[in-house]
Amino acid sequence: MIGVADTSLRSGLPSSPAADVLTQVELTWIEKKIEFWIRFGREVAEQIIDRRRRVVSFAPDSVFAFVRWTSNDFGTALSRLDIVRAVSVGEPCQTLPFVRPGGDILLRADGWPKVERVLQFIDAIEARGIDAMDVSPEHWRHVHNRLTVGETPRAYGAQQHRAFLLRRRIMP
Repeated sequence: MIGVADTSLRSGLPSSPAADVLTQVELTWIEKKIEFWIRFGREVAEQIIDRRRRVVSFAPDSVFAFVRWTSNDFGTALSRLDIVRAVSVGEPCQTLPFVRPGGDILLRADGWPKVERVLQFIDAIEARGIDAMDVSPEHWRHVHNRLTVGETPRAYGAQQHRAFLLRRRIMP
């Protein structure tokens, strides 16, 4: 007898990871007040809570960018961008608001000038035909470290990306 959990066997579709192994991110969008969104990343599941809130899920080892912006009566209260690697069950991780259970934070930018700069770096990478979620985690750490000390990060190009993909293929 095939149970509910085995429906993917009948449909021929790949089964999705169980919810308890996924990294969940709560997103909220209240125009000009609270705007939490994903800049890049491959969502494997989505749960709509209401018209302003939803929860998206990411598989272990996937990379995503989580942007948070809030305002109050006096202007912007928070601008933050985190590039995060989703962790596997039992793997150590850093806690991050609205991200369960947390993740491996590769890059953190606080304040609109830094957030805007990171968004420009992401745009530049994508303009080269490279999907930002496939960029080497070491590059995101490099960008974080350089921005932290006020230096300009090195560009991420096709040659560096190819080397990362080859290294990942031979070193799982």
